[in-house]
Amino acid sequence: MRLPCRTATLLAVAALPLALSACSSGTDASAKPAKPTKAANPNAGLLTGTQLKKALAPASAFPSGFAREADGVSDSGGQFLAVSSRNTAKPDCTRLEGTAWIQVSGFKGGVSFAQDDYANQDKTEEMAQEIDQFQGTTAKTVMQELRSAVTECATFTDADAHAKVKVTSQSTAGLGDEAYTITLTSDAWENGTTLIAARSGNAVVTVLSTAGSGNGAATAKKLTTQVLGALKGRTGA
Repeated sequence: MRLPCRTATLLAVAALPLALSACSSGTDASAKPAKPTKAANPNAGLLTGTQLKKALAPASAFPSGFAREADGVSDSGGQFLAVSSRNTAKPDCTRLEGTAWIQVSGFKGGVSFAQDDYANQDKTEEMAQEIDQFQGTTAKTVMQELRSAVTECATFTDADAHAKVKVTSQSTAGLGDEAYTITLTSDAWENGTTLIAARSGNAVVTVLSTAGSGNGAATAKKLTTQVLGALKGRTGA
């Protein structure tokens, strides 16, 4: 219902029949229609997989004798992926043994990603790196869910050796906006595994290392630091 103009209301109280002529009888034809609001691009400022792979550490960053595994190279290309919902089921703790271990958080990955991994000649040592970018504040949620998942995975059974694996973790200062280090050990292994997840803005860097002594801790931190530095150079984050 169109409301009467203020002038017509006041004059009607004074019982002046000509007052209605003071009201506008319709919409101003000269008025321009409002332009539709353009929806914000949720991927604005994010790097594509093609761009992210340039931030991965090069072969020269890995120990002597390590070579890139062809079947471990992957990225999302020049297009962004559709956002997938998080799997809220109990975490599959055995994912912590894989290169794409970010999935233990319940997230398949970001709207863009790049990853590869390296191994020594006899495949006894391995190092892997991955970068995922997320929309909005999802990267923070991923870090929270990784912490929650690790709490539920204090121990689990190794999928290959069927051995008991112990999982310890701690927050790590000095890497990106926030970082989390996870250590896997087992009496059946010669050396443990170190995993590091580090967030830089909307990106989450995840690395895995069994290289070197100390459960691969030193090599994992060195690799994380290098990837974060390269990522910052491309995003300015």
